[in-house]
Amino acid sequence: MMAEPWQALRFLLAILLTLMTLTYQARKKTFLSVHEVTAIENYAKDTLQWITDQYNKESDDKYHFRIFRVLKVQRRITDHLEYHLNVEMQRTTCQKPETTNCAPQEGELHKQVNCFFSVFAIPWFEQYKILNKTCSSD
Repeated sequence: MMAEPWQALRFLLAILLTLMTLTYQARKKTFLSVHEVTAIENYAKDTLQWITDQYNKESDDKYHFRIFRVLKVQRRITDHLEYHLNVEMQRTTCQKPETTNCAPQEGELHKQVNCFFSVFAIPWFEQYKILNKTCSSD
């Protein structure tokens, strides 16, 4: 007779733990807001500069690339910011590491890439991580 109350209690405890786990998982993936923002919005601007720096660090090209057109910026907010950025980048006349007064390359050296970046961002602590990057050249 004593086994039945313990089994019922274990069963109720298992249900409670399952509900707590499901609630936590659902909360973890919930976006508080998703908005398209302008490229001049403070944190978006910082993130755009960071992805430009990262792109140039990872690129084997001897010339510096720069964003010449921002096609779309979407900000998603959870416990951090997540930016989804569509940009048009072009090779400039500046060789690395020079970054001032860089005009786009013309003629034979012209190169344009269209990139999508998904970036985890905590800009107030200057923490960023590329979650996804897809680039294609013309």
